Amino acid sequence: MLSPRRFAAAKVADEEGGRRDAPIAAATPNESTPMRQAATILHVDTQGGGFYPIGQSAEAFAQGQGMHTGLLTLFCRHTSASLLIQENADPSVLRDLETFFARLAPENPALYAHDSEGPDDMPAHIRAALTQTQLSIPIIGGALALGTWQGVFLVEHRRRPHRREIALHVIGA
Repeated sequence: MLSPRRFAAAKVADEEGGRRDAPIAAATPNESTPMRQAATILHVDTQGGGFYPIGQSAEAFAQGQGMHTGLLTLFCRHTSASLLIQENADPSVLRDLETFFARLAPENPALYAHDSEGPDDMPAHIRAALTQTQLSIPIIGGALALGTWQGVFLVEHRRRPHRREIALHVIGA
């Protein structure tokens, strides 16, 4: 028979201020645990192209709902920006990804018919199409179940600053 308690990994601060996995007990919801949900919009002011960490804001929203077990969904409400779970320890990973995207979808007006919003617009649409506009992250033990080196990022694919909106929705108990 399976135990009504499950064990999961949660992020806890270690002595150096980093994050590490620590085992915690996570109660499994049952018929007497009511499911709840909540939603909000996260606004992110970008300064142009790049990776903008949003994991702490997303986790603060999820934890603020007091759910022990559930699912957080993030949805980017734009076609020239995207969401990504990626390494958050070594900044060269993000620089390499930016360089790769620039080679994959270069800003070359001769390559695209769509140019009504500038030479960086169509490459931004392509980069967004190749990444993600929606992420789902489990909540286990009241925390996002991200790996040790995983961070959640809004990726701005345009050169100029934008105010981006990320819809956050959490469901759980």
